[in-house]
Amino acid sequence: MFEFAQWLEQTHVSLTIRAVTWIVPLAQIIHIITIGIVFVSLLTIAMRVLGWTRMDQAFGVVLARFAPWIRRGLVILLLTGLTLVVGEPIRELMSLSFWLKMGLLAIGVGGALRFSRSVRPLAALGHEPQFSAATRSAAILTVLLWLAIIFLGRAIAYDIEVWGPLSLSPRA
Repeated sequence: MFEFAQWLEQTHVSLTIRAVTWIVPLAQIIHIITIGIVFVSLLTIAMRVLGWTRMDQAFGVVLARFAPWIRRGLVILLLTGLTLVVGEPIRELMSLSFWLKMGLLAIGVGGALRFSRSVRPLAALGHEPQFSAATRSAAILTVLLWLAIIFLGRAIAYDIEVWGPLSLSPRA
């Protein structure tokens, strides 16, 4: 992986991203704001599933309001994340935090898609779903999962300090 990261770092696109001094900071700002939007949208849906908020609105209304923010946000996160990886490939690809984040992100996106597919038909019928204990537990786990994703994203900058000898960084 280190050889690939070194190669990527020498590509024209990577060199350009680093040469234009505002690209990486702007991508980071957009990435951080967008993860906040995605997290708050997921949190709102999870809290509605748990019956803790927005009980005055049908679940279908809450889902219809916040799901598009999640979908659009994930696209923006993908684009800004790719920009950050291409711009700083060694920092990103040689970080244990990055790979753990990517693994949890795959689980989180897959779980969100599965949940959305299972409740969308109920929400479309105007029928108020009765959420099982398993679904309520999944809502809590989703919030915890995304908190871990946020933590790991921040930990990328401190990978050696966080993971010590487990870090994949060549400086470890």
